[in-house]
Amino acid sequence: MREFISIRNDVAESIREQRPMIALESTIIAHGLPRPRNVEIALQAEEEARKLGVVPATVGILEGKVVIGLTPEQIEHVGTAEEVLKVSRRDFAYALATRRLGATTVCGTMMAAHLAGLRVFATGGIGGVHRGAEQSFDISADLLELARTPMIVVSAGAKAILDLPKTLEFLETRGVPVIGYKTSVFPAFYSVESELVLDLVMDSPEQIAAVYRTQRSLGFEQGLLVANPVPKEHEIPRQAMERYLGTALAELDREGISGKQVTPFLLARVLELSGGRSLQTNIELLFNNVRLACGIARNLSAGHSGR
Repeated sequence: MREFISIRNDVAESIREQRPMIALESTIIAHGLPRPRNVEIALQAEEEARKLGVVPATVGILEGKVVIGLTPEQIEHVGTAEEVLKVSRRDFAYALATRRLGATTVCGTMMAAHLAGLRVFATGGIGGVHRGAEQSFDISADLLELARTPMIVVSAGAKAILDLPKTLEFLETRGVPVIGYKTSVFPAFYSVESELVLDLVMDSPEQIAAVYRTQRSLGFEQGLLVANPVPKEHEIPRQAMERYLGTALAELDREGISGKQVTPFLLARVLELSGGRSLQTNIELLFNNVRLACGIARNLSAGHSGR
């Protein structure tokens, strides 16, 4: 793999010296946030990590290389280019062989970051089982990656547009621990709570790091999903969110939208229906996840084990 990976100098040095690091995805820049705020938010997320003494490594694909630690100029390129491929596990070889500009998904970022030696990844929300998956079989590759790649993924749960009960059932079947951070209820991305109870609850980054070290000592290869609710003052209440989603899903059916267009359509409609509030919530939960991920990374680094 070495010929396909490019690691920014400070990230490479941090890997060698086992300093605290976190991975960040690039799909949120290219496909998840509106321009021009996407680049600004990506850089702010990195700065949030640096303030906490942690080296951020945003992952992307440029000129036939998996880049671990995009520079600010590269982040701007990913955030402003017209043709950016969304790269999951199935797309890696194609993106590298054709030298396409690529933004890594949760799945793709987990793969690349693990290969480089990182252990903690902060994102907004993971993909999961889509509503109506019993007919469409639409299940995100993020879930399978969590089952086979030993990364700690900090998120505000799964995206609210998904079937959350089926998503949790899938993760349980695949043996992926889902740890509620200071909560016994699975967060619903924009909302602090869903109706889903979590069995595993932890109150500190130290405890989460300890679980990860134990998993690795046992030789388990699955990841660990940390469910970190959006701060209460920034949430969109669940009842309001379901109204927005109900309207958006009805429009989706009427217009016959399917496949890769489903998620962008639903997110755009929720943004409109919420009067822009969903964007601010998305930003706040991302920064909240970065802060928790940094705390976990610092604890792992202090222990110097679990690689």
